[in-house]
Amino acid sequence: MDQAAQTMIDNLEKNSGKSLDEWIALVKSSDLSKHGEIIKLLKEMHGLTHGYANLVAHKAKGSDAGSAANLADLITEQYKGKEALKPIYDQLMVEIKKFGVDVEVAPKKAYVSLRRKKQFAMLTPATKTRFEIGVNLKGDESSGVLEKITSANSMCSHKIKLESAGEISAETIGWLKEAYEQAG
Repeated sequence: MDQAAQTMIDNLEKNSGKSLDEWIALVKSSDLSKHGEIIKLLKEMHGLTHGYANLVAHKAKGSDAGSAANLADLITEQYKGKEALKPIYDQLMVEIKKFGVDVEVAPKKAYVSLRRKKQFAMLTPATKTRFEIGVNLKGDESSGVLEKITSANSMCSHKIKLESAGEISAETIGWLKEAYEQAG
């Protein structure tokens, strides 16, 4: 388990009055199965922040990296039926690993989180034909391939959409590198 997740788990009971196991039991008794529904329940009915609600939802569903027996299996599962997008992920990872040895790669059920001191990007095979790179950047700028995300509950501030590895440009890598640097 990564240090950030462990810190959140350690602080969950102190901040909420319930342990992770108690929150998981509450979620399981709710009969909710969709991640978003679980987050909504935890935030609206129990007052958890988005970060804690997301942590509890992932743990309750077993969809976090810490619940997987093999992290590579999470990535393999992400690309079932979306195999044409895997070369995008592979090429991006080659470039991202050049940023520094402190890049933490944390696969989840539906995406891969990239962290430094905090999350700076998410790599997601969004549909069978579209790959999305979510990046956390300060400011409201949108330029070229970079789009501002307007959703209030998004885990990233901007996104870049790709359909093939050939669309990975110096601009794309530049935005990822800037997000990486801001996360340090």
